[in-house]
Amino acid sequence: MRILITGARGFVGRALCQNLQAFELVKPGRDEWLSSLESVDCVIHLAARVHVFKDTAKDPLAEYRVVNVEKTLDLARQASSLGVKRFIFVSSVKVNGELTEKDIPFKADDNPNPQDPYGVSKLEAENGLMQLAKKTGMEVVIVRPPLVYGPGVKANFLSMIKILDQGIPLPFGNVSNKRSLVFIDNLVDLLLRVVDHPNAAGQVFLVSDDHDVSTTTLLRSISSALGKKAKLLPVPLFVLKAIFYLIGKSGFSQRLLGSLCLDISKTKKLLNWTPPFSFEDGVEKTARSFLNEKS
Repeated sequence: MRILITGARGFVGRALCQNLQAFELVKPGRDEWLSSLESVDCVIHLAARVHVFKDTAKDPLAEYRVVNVEKTLDLARQASSLGVKRFIFVSSVKVNGELTEKDIPFKADDNPNPQDPYGVSKLEAENGLMQLAKKTGMEVVIVRPPLVYGPGVKANFLSMIKILDQGIPLPFGNVSNKRSLVFIDNLVDLLLRVVDHPNAAGQVFLVSDDHDVSTTTLLRSISSALGKKAKLLPVPLFVLKAIFYLIGKSGFSQRLLGSLCLDISKTKKLLNWTPPFSFEDGVEKTARSFLNEKS
């Protein structure tokens, strides 16, 4: 089977390419798509305009639509015209929404409820792909991951690791939320599973480590893997929320203090799949990679 991966230089793309003889598409454009798609059996589409915390675009939704919707559907149309059998679209749990009640996790077939332009663009791409599948017969598979972590992770997760490694006290010793995460090797394993699984066609799947953790537990686990003892102060939740509100970081406080849980029972049942790596494995490998790079 010949597989084409877009976004092969990204965090997930690099990990995926280590497991596949893959072809990278660097400059999206009609000629490049067509030449790269010849004799390809499956496309795994990772390339996207990712979520931007401080978006300065005049019309963020329009910017997201150009890359996440228009270019995705352009690629898919050309893929179907050249006989590509399956198109795997890596979307986002943001299509489901931003927060969950502790005991009511998101499910793959819930009604979508995106809350920001990024989530809206991903949902529009999903809908367009499903419509295209009905017209052309090309099989579409959608995977919605939550926060992905692992060796080489960047952005806020890396900043958090650095702070914990330095032993800086943090006011998160009393956070009892629940968050679903996915270790990058678990995500890669699932993507490889849906490349040719007969039950995957036409389905939407959620993916996680199947082990929800609080922010407090996450910080303590990372610190332990770094060989440190986390310095977490038990600041009351209402105080933390008030502080974040005053400094204009209410959205960031949701990600730290709120719950976002995924029910992956559909994924496990239809695909006969369970995450091969535990949450503890993922944190340990992530911390070890950070320490190796640091040294």
